[in-house]
Amino acid sequence: MRGIVLKNHFDPTAGLAYLARKAAPGLEVFGGVDLNLPVGGMNPNAVDYMAKMNGGYGRIVWMSTFDSENGMRGRPGMPFVRVSEKGTLLPETIAVIAAIARHNFVLASGHVSADEAMMMFRQGKRAGVEHMVATHGMAPPTSLTLAQAKEAASLGVFVEFCGDNLALPTAQSRVDTMAEQIRGIGTQFAILSSDLGKADAPLPTDGLAVFYEMLRKEGFTNEELDRMGKQNPAALLGLQ
Repeated sequence: MRGIVLKNHFDPTAGLAYLARKAAPGLEVFGGVDLNLPVGGMNPNAVDYMAKMNGGYGRIVWMSTFDSENGMRGRPGMPFVRVSEKGTLLPETIAVIAAIARHNFVLASGHVSADEAMMMFRQGKRAGVEHMVATHGMAPPTSLTLAQAKEAASLGVFVEFCGDNLALPTAQSRVDTMAEQIRGIGTQFAILSSDLGKADAPLPTDGLAVFYEMLRKEGFTNEELDRMGKQNPAALLGLQ
């Protein structure tokens, strides 16, 4: 692995990436900020502060995940982060997207609804955001349709496909579905992610190795796997 992105749903990780690079010289470690309640939700100041972190290794802004309104559906009384109202992005969401464009960060859709993700991508395109990714892409909780994923790709968005824990009984059916979805949008618009590094799951490197092998058995070539697992993620992060 050339590099890795560290994600925490509640703590910014740009400073952690700075320290990790000191501990593992030669590995390109990046961080980000997840716009959940601990950082004030849709808070452009959180984006601006990440830009000031030593090293400049903050790279991705997730547009609320565990605290998103979409993620909190069915849990009445729980606080959440709202990004839109009546089919329109809130002013603070638009301000966050402007901050992402200003610092040349990556706009990641987080766990918002499919319609909200598409509104964000269209606004990102208008605001001049150069790097965007549909978090978890066509899987829950956002679950973009094929038509939405294709539109997102036309706006310059990479669609993320997460291997996660492939030791579970559902693994084969999930990979079968992902293979069909990847072919639907084209490998040039897909990125492969482990979504690992969490308790009771394989290490990211081990998980990715299994994910790649399962996709290889689905008929994807080494060149296609390199495109989705190396070249596209590097382009998303603005690397050469």
